[in-house]
Amino acid sequence: MYKVLVTDGISQTGLKDLLEHPHFVVDRQPTLPVDELKKVIADYDALIVRSQTKVTEELLQAAKKLQVIARAGVGVDNIDINAATRKGIIVINAPGANTIAATEHTLAMMLALARKIPQAHQKTASGQWDRNSFKGVELYKKTLGIVGMGKIGTEVAKRAKSFGMNILGFDPYLTDERAKKLGITKATLDAVARESDFITIHTPLTNDTRGIVNEEFLQKTKKGVRFVNCARGGIIDEKALVRAIQSGHVAGAALDVFEKEPVSDSELLTNPNIVVTPHLGASTVEAQEKVAQEVSAEIIEILEAKNIQHAVNMPQMSGETQAKLQAYLLLGDQMGQLAVQLLKRLAPTKIEINYYGDLIDEDTELLTRTMLKGILSYHLSDSVNLVNVLHLLKEQGVPYNVQKNATNKGFANFMELSISQGSETAKIGATVLNGYGARILKINQYRIDVKPEKYLLYIKHHDVPGMIGKVGSLLGNYQINIGTMQVGRTEVGGEAIMVLTLDKALNSDVLRAIEHIEGIKEAQLLELANAETVAEGKVKVESFN
Repeated sequence: MYKVLVTDGISQTGLKDLLEHPHFVVDRQPTLPVDELKKVIADYDALIVRSQTKVTEELLQAAKKLQVIARAGVGVDNIDINAATRKGIIVINAPGANTIAATEHTLAMMLALARKIPQAHQKTASGQWDRNSFKGVELYKKTLGIVGMGKIGTEVAKRAKSFGMNILGFDPYLTDERAKKLGITKATLDAVARESDFITIHTPLTNDTRGIVNEEFLQKTKKGVRFVNCARGGIIDEKALVRAIQSGHVAGAALDVFEKEPVSDSELLTNPNIVVTPHLGASTVEAQEKVAQEVSAEIIEILEAKNIQHAVNMPQMSGETQAKLQAYLLLGDQMGQLAVQLLKRLAPTKIEINYYGDLIDEDTELLTRTMLKGILSYHLSDSVNLVNVLHLLKEQGVPYNVQKNATNKGFANFMELSISQGSETAKIGATVLNGYGARILKINQYRIDVKPEKYLLYIKHHDVPGMIGKVGSLLGNYQINIGTMQVGRTEVGGEAIMVLTLDKALNSDVLRAIEHIEGIKEAQLLELANAETVAEGKVKVESFN
């Protein structure tokens, strides 16, 4: 008999599968104090929470039998994933159950913004009949720019078309074919800024998307543009947005998410041209039932059948396979990160993976997933994991091909990853050397020997004397310490590369200074998760009892 503890307000209807299952006992104790939760958690096999319960490392230390933590929703910020992983506890969520709720809330916010409904309601309810102060605009024939064409962005586009809107879609993984199928126009981020009457955000919060709507972006927009954000706080620079609204350039905004929640910024809360709601995107009866149904079904699958669908931190893998491939798993993740950055941060439309030597005798499925995760995580951040990476790749319409070849390429094992978009291609070859660890041995057509480090400076240049000295001197002037320097070339006097490992990141000024050196064709900072970071965050894949 399995015991399940529910500590937040979870839909009773959604929990039906668990409540009626003969092998499960469900205890519902919402708003249980932390101290009480620590006392009782040791008796349970599974824990279901929403956002209120904080699943900390301290709490998990008291969890003696816990095998599964289920977040009835998408975000898992309230769960210490690393602590759960270290204890071998699977963390699952319900990534698709709130799609319709978030989509409809986006449309509701857009209409409320266009017709000034909250402001008109407030004044009318106060006893004032004012028909002149709330003249709105129509959605018909307006251009809607959608930043992020994942599930929610796609559903918003479908519904906005029924209003007669013209749709511009920006997403690094949006192909011309998929845009045509959806009946929208694939656009650059700049085009979305310049041409849209309404702009709605539907991306995860990553290093690339944080503050993507900033002062510079806002300056490119039409006068009178309106913004909607029901995705994540932090994607829009709130201070810059308020200034643009106060100046009259931006007509208004409808915000469901904020940089800090609960929101307390008076400039956001009191501005008459800003509509605010308290993170209600997933707050519908139906969505809450769906998330409860999803996690209930998966808890049964995990504990009874040992099948995992939406694990945030744990794919299926035997301990024996993990022991053999652990070093390659870390390297594969880094190869993916490297390749996508060398592809000028474009989203690839084609991926090829080749394994050579003894690796052909191993089950390399997880290794393949690790490389793919490294690629996709650059744009999708923590929404991609080893379980859902193939699904996400298929969803984005990106084909991948895996081949195995007994040729050893001069090493017992060798991995090669190639990604491309149009005429742009990036290729990485690597292996793990006994006694020396992971090594990047090939970048595009150049042979090299580089240990993966957190900060790598990649430079393409003409193969002429003195180039290494010029780069070293310039970095010294900027107080940048060089760890190692490796060079590669295909012919004397032709094009060459150098790769330097650095102690810290470079800013754009240093990169521009390097590119101004005569003979330098390109300089790029590549940032990798180092071995320690990857090891700390790696999924725990041993079988569980």
